[in-house]
Amino acid sequence: MGKEMDKRSTDLQEEYQQRFQGADLYRDTVWKILCDDFFSTYITPESVVLDLGAGWGEFSRNIQAGKKYAMDLNPDCGKRVAGHSTFLHQDCSITWPIEDGALDVVFTSNFFEHLPRKELVDKTLREALRCLKRGGKIICLGPNIKYVPGSYWDYWDHFIPITEESMAETLSLKGFRIVRKIDRFLPYTMSGGKNPPLFAVSLYLKLPLAWRFFGKQFLVIGEKS
Repeated sequence: MGKEMDKRSTDLQEEYQQRFQGADLYRDTVWKILCDDFFSTYITPESVVLDLGAGWGEFSRNIQAGKKYAMDLNPDCGKRVAGHSTFLHQDCSITWPIEDGALDVVFTSNFFEHLPRKELVDKTLREALRCLKRGGKIICLGPNIKYVPGSYWDYWDHFIPITEESMAETLSLKGFRIVRKIDRFLPYTMSGGKNPPLFAVSLYLKLPLAWRFFGKQFLVIGEKS
């Protein structure tokens, strides 16, 4: 990697450590519930999955799949996914080292808003489309600027404001068919210290009515048709 990418990797490493250090076990357990109770609907134990912007690898560790890739610039990600996912330490907007049509699912959570330009999101989505099989899905989860208009900018590395409509539009423009679009899904963040008890997480997923009151993240799923 060049000097600029090395610096970005170091910055990401420091940001994650500052925001989430000490919350590792809680976050991992929450993601196990999310994977078991919700995302497993879209991902089978035989699926080939790429976790895009994998962070500390919570999704990668907890989803049941036949083969898993985890892509991130944060070098800590490689240590945390070792043994269960193939770590791809690279810029997501350049060519992925994956063959055309090799993936069943691309999953990404709270990631696209961190890219500095929309052009990079576009390039990343084109790579996702290339690498997905026909009928493969991209699952996009992220903060909805409609419902967190001020606190969205509390994070220094938030650059692109996104809504469920803009996420769905850019996926459609890249060639995906939208199969699910939810404007309010999960609460905003797990980095603020106000973490609900774990039983409440499982209960919340079973009560879509509660999403209308507490959900501040969108969920958009596109299919390669």
